[in-house]
Amino acid sequence: MASTVVVIDVSARQATIRTTPGMILSDVLQEACKKLGADASRYGLKHKNKSLDLSNPIRLSGLSAGAKLELIQVSRSPSVVSVALQLPESEAHGLPTGRLIEKYPSSTTLWLILRNFESKVPHRNYTARAKAKTETGDSGAGKLYYETPVLSIMGRELTSFTDLQKTLAQLGFNTGSVLLRLDFRISDTPLEEAMEQIEGYFKSVQGDNPAGAHATSMTTSESVPNTNEPILPEEVERTKTPPEPKSPIDGEHQHTITPGTQEEEKTLADTESPSPTITGPDQRPISVFRPPESSTPRAAQQAFNERDYEPTIAHAKLHQSRLQGSGRNKPLLSDKELAERENAKAQKVADIKEIVIRIRFPDQSAVSGSFTNLDTARSLYDLARGMMARDKEPFLLSFRSAEGPRTIPQDGTEKLISDLGLSGSTLVNFLWGEGASLEARAGTVIKNDMLAQAKEIEVPNIAETSDPEPILKDQTTEKRKENGKSASKGGMPKWFKGLGKK
Repeated sequence: MASTVVVIDVSARQATIRTTPGMILSDVLQEACKKLGADASRYGLKHKNKSLDLSNPIRLSGLSAGAKLELIQVSRSPSVVSVALQLPESEAHGLPTGRLIEKYPSSTTLWLILRNFESKVPHRNYTARAKAKTETGDSGAGKLYYETPVLSIMGRELTSFTDLQKTLAQLGFNTGSVLLRLDFRISDTPLEEAMEQIEGYFKSVQGDNPAGAHATSMTTSESVPNTNEPILPEEVERTKTPPEPKSPIDGEHQHTITPGTQEEEKTLADTESPSPTITGPDQRPISVFRPPESSTPRAAQQAFNERDYEPTIAHAKLHQSRLQGSGRNKPLLSDKELAERENAKAQKVADIKEIVIRIRFPDQSAVSGSFTNLDTARSLYDLARGMMARDKEPFLLSFRSAEGPRTIPQDGTEKLISDLGLSGSTLVNFLWGEGASLEARAGTVIKNDMLAQAKEIEVPNIAETSDPEPILKDQTTEKRKENGKSASKGGMPKWFKGLGKK
């Protein structure tokens, strides 16, 4: 008895699908996505706020005739499915239960599952079998014809080669377990011709590959470690695709900018001396900056334009676009994408060879120097203590990270770049400890001989730019005034006069 269901997507478009009691819900999803122009691998079905099991037929799904199903977006990361392959009696020797059980991601095709089971058990052949057949059709001495693998899944038979290229997710199996019953059926295609067709299919999908369909199994078996874990299809594709060349990263320009230190790091990079001539306590080339003479910060003495702090239409549009982007549903990152992000972050840190660190003292004097990826937190404390006039006083060093203020450990062996995460041009604040004396807090921090060689902090002058926005505002207001005057002169519009007539 035929009936219909209605599939509705997020944009309220509808697709009516004719169904039968034995029709699988995954087939309903395929037809609905075909009509709506969507990718079926990225969507699922939901009925009355409950996700449907796509492996069930219509008769077992509890759906009534004319039921309305919602098309929902699912996660791109594949889930794990336990697959049991029931072998025929001719292939079940040596196996007590006659089954092979393994776990695969839901994005694995049935063909790849068969090829992987072949590699698990020696002397097994499920995808390249042949049987001799005479002209009369009887078995015996004759030409070899291809023996097609046939899989039965919950009453469904998958016989063609294209059916075996479907993934577990396309068949509706995203979680749990599934039983595949394997059988073989002799075809009318000679073995050589069938192998050529299989090779041609994989060449069209994967590019020119002389090994064809068996290259997938070969690559899988070579890359499988000495464990019982199956190889993922993503790893197979990674072995076939050459890695992209990585662009060199300059460690001096790679730094994390937080909202609280963006302007400070910019000023630090602009005022840094390219070739310091002062040698520090540890024979490190450094630059020393004397404290400002005025109590007013240099940044407060710079002229500024009030219009720089007025939001414009461009700012409003940018803010609105960001709100729309943050409110849009986005799929979660897969395990592969998360691992690639972590590897890229680690590679970015490993490529940083040298950074510039400036220590700012309480009296606004500063000292900066270059540190390599081998320097530790102790090296930074030794530089600060060697610059102090009272080197016995307790102090701490802190910097602002993405998580907030962070104190650098005094006696720690953590490396500045790899462990503490310092990068680029970093500003470190000098803080007095709890037991510091009042003389040390009120006096000058740096030694007198170092202050004699210090220089002023150069603040770059920013050229003033003309703001054409007031002119545009005046023009628009003038146009509005002119339109208002013309409208008032013209009196009541003609279309408004006709409303009073009966």
